[in-house]
Amino acid sequence: MHVVCASPTGEPGISADSGVTMHYLRSVSVMVHDTMRTTLPAGIGGHLTRLIERLRPHVVHAQSHFTASRAAIHRARLSGTPVVLTNHFMPDNLFAHAHIPERLHSMVGAFAWRDMVRVAYAADHVTTPTERAAGLLRDKGFTRTVEAVSCGIDLDRFHPRPAERTAARERFGLPERDTIAFVGRLDEEKRIDELIRALPRVLERRDAQLALAGTGQREQDLRRLAADRGVADRVHFLGFVPDADLPKFYVAADMFAIGSVAELQSIATLEAMSTGLPVVAADALALPHLVTPGSNGYLYAPGDVEALGERLLEVLEPERARAEMGAASREIARRHDHRRSLDRFVEIYGEVRPRHFAGLRRSRTALSAPRARRPVIAA
Repeated sequence: MHVVCASPTGEPGISADSGVTMHYLRSVSVMVHDTMRTTLPAGIGGHLTRLIERLRPHVVHAQSHFTASRAAIHRARLSGTPVVLTNHFMPDNLFAHAHIPERLHSMVGAFAWRDMVRVAYAADHVTTPTERAAGLLRDKGFTRTVEAVSCGIDLDRFHPRPAERTAARERFGLPERDTIAFVGRLDEEKRIDELIRALPRVLERRDAQLALAGTGQREQDLRRLAADRGVADRVHFLGFVPDADLPKFYVAADMFAIGSVAELQSIATLEAMSTGLPVVAADALALPHLVTPGSNGYLYAPGDVEALGERLLEVLEPERARAEMGAASREIARRHDHRRSLDRFVEIYGEVRPRHFAGLRRSRTALSAPRARRPVIAA
């Protein structure tokens, strides 16, 4: 497996570990978001051409339709290499970062989707994380087959450990009280302000707190909002939590809440569910596929802060219901075991090569070429 991606430092380089070779391309900061970097078109094509010519990969798997992935798809097409494309794209995730006025969202979103669909037609097989995401891509004009393959989560890393909750709270400096957790960027489309606005309603009946794991453009605005609503001492901004510590963070919580309206799957929600947490989520895009109201949590209409407060309270009281809902969450999460997802992608890699060459009307010689040692390139 060879992975081609933007360098996190800006400088190009190569590293290898456990059979995976990382190719870090020279990158620059994305001015609209200080935590994101992108590769520049100049120089990418040559590197990818040399890589594909040297490795003769079985397949190129593109994880987006942006710069590096777009170049990889183009070079794969020129070399006759099959392409798998997975779409995680939602224009809503870019509007705030690019400071696009709301009145232009519809026009810019339509243009962005047309561009994405055009790139998707260059792939031999297209996947998305959920059926809802697949339907959205079809709604935007993609007429070929789209397969839903979950991104998957590690059920062994994220599992219920209620006996460790107190120790986990101490690890993150959280007081011993009902804890509502959120993991993700503190950016506009995540609508964390709704969680903060709903907290005073929750505090009328429960000794509760909100723990936020992540950084983002709206952190200072959210801190001011918490102070204005009189709940600054009940909203804990933990900043960036390393991946190795994430399982402990979920263990520290009693429930998970997310108000985002731009989720094509939400790995954070699945991780929380796998840890055995009930969920309250916005009734938007893919989140309703993860929450069965009354079973493992509740949904609320985006923007309805009063309803959100009530749903949070329905989970937090009575306490017996939390355990039952948490167990239901864990069962739903089992469907997203990453081993099942990995097995399916390996099957797809085996399927696209003969399909690709049959489509090109290549000879049987090409189909029978050795492939046991040929790698996959992911961009």
